[in-house]
Amino acid sequence: MATKLDMSQVLEDLENTSSLDELSEVAIRLRDRLQIENLIYHWVDGAGDQYGYTTYPDVWAERYRERNYHRIDPVILGCFQRFHPVDWKTLDWSGKVAKTFLTDALEHGVGNQGYSIPIRGPNGQFALFTVNHTCDDETWQKFIETHGRELILIAHYFNRKALEFESDRQPESSRGLSPREVDAMTLLALGYSRAQVAHSLSISEHTLRVYIESARAKLGAQNTTHAIATALSRGLIVV
Repeated sequence: MATKLDMSQVLEDLENTSSLDELSEVAIRLRDRLQIENLIYHWVDGAGDQYGYTTYPDVWAERYRERNYHRIDPVILGCFQRFHPVDWKTLDWSGKVAKTFLTDALEHGVGNQGYSIPIRGPNGQFALFTVNHTCDDETWQKFIETHGRELILIAHYFNRKALEFESDRQPESSRGLSPREVDAMTLLALGYSRAQVAHSLSISEHTLRVYIESARAKLGAQNTTHAIATALSRGLIVV
């Protein structure tokens, strides 16, 4: 699997997409750069409607929808109760239903390792960004240690782009922060320095300060740390 990822190129590719087809192409290139078997974006809205993009075999994607597996999928159920990224090995696969589902998934080309990042909206929207592969636990752990933070940022960008192209899936009310403000606050929450954030977003530190102060004012926060905590608690950013 990949040991280094050019994040500037990945984020630029995502930023420059103008259709779902182009987003799918970016996802395939990202999967190949990471040298993993599958990459998945899966959205479930407040009414339970599903939408997404996956590099899983078509037969599994169709089987998953036909059998309404999202209602029993331990990944969906486990991640819905969490806010942080989830390694599939930490989920509960002990029940009979979960074991049957897992056996079916493995037989249809799903890898034995997975890492899913939950993404939430303010009106019951829920999405997952997932990477999936077949390998031993030690190899997978090294992969997550190397790319975990990058995957969180990619998930955020991927979700924002998917929503741009599916306007009817946008939250009914405003998220409060502009896309660039969300980008800045997400990177700060991940522990990036202001210089690193400015470099990642290809803006000056002066422009970054404008975004941060604007976000702080919108959130009614006393300082940047307070603004990050408020944005996290409201589900405006995910880390």
